[in-house]
Amino acid sequence: MNARLSLALACCVLAAAAPAAAKDKGAPAASGEEVACLGVFGPGSSEAMLIETFGADNVVTGTVPGPEGTELIATTVFPDDPERIMEFGWFDEENFTRLSYVELSPSQTAPGGVRIGQTVAEVEALNSEPFQVGGFWWDYGGYANIESGNLAQLEGGCHLSIRFSPSDDYPEDIDVTSVSGEVQVSSDDPLLAEIDTRVQVLTLGYPWPDDLPMPQY
Repeated sequence: MNARLSLALACCVLAAAAPAAAKDKGAPAASGEEVACLGVFGPGSSEAMLIETFGADNVVTGTVPGPEGTELIATTVFPDDPERIMEFGWFDEENFTRLSYVELSPSQTAPGGVRIGQTVAEVEALNSEPFQVGGFWWDYGGYANIESGNLAQLEGGCHLSIRFSPSDDYPEDIDVTSVSGEVQVSSDDPLLAEIDTRVQVLTLGYPWPDDLPMPQY
């Protein structure tokens, strides 16, 4: 599968969604403020819009790591600031337009109040009911699959992909077989708390535009 389509699958198919806060002109959210799916984070975003919003010195377009050891073209904003870094991918990679996804920074709050570092229980509380989490330790592991609850829909036509990861130093005597590999685990499974599972990556993703031809392979 093409790297761009693989990433779109990871960002959108295993997506959790939430109502977005309205903004008058689609301005980027300030640190800690809830991001909305419009403006620079909307489907009409572009590299040019990012440069205008964040400044040319803070915007870099080039090759970035993709899924399964692949590479793809994306635009990185604040590449030297770990707390503000964002990665924007494009459906139109020749003109750097038609937003495919944006990986949010640790300083941002995703639609619905989700933040990097939250526990599974905290996200479950925001959703108001349990959901499924993909098993860990493979390329597409740890993604939330939220089909109902407060985070099940998102205004603006985007999806919120939530990827969880367990702690690197959970106790060695814990058997993690039941949460490993291509399995689905309920968010209320106590084992997720035992291995200190938290939000690692938050990504807003959009479906392929109807008027843009799909690549042929």
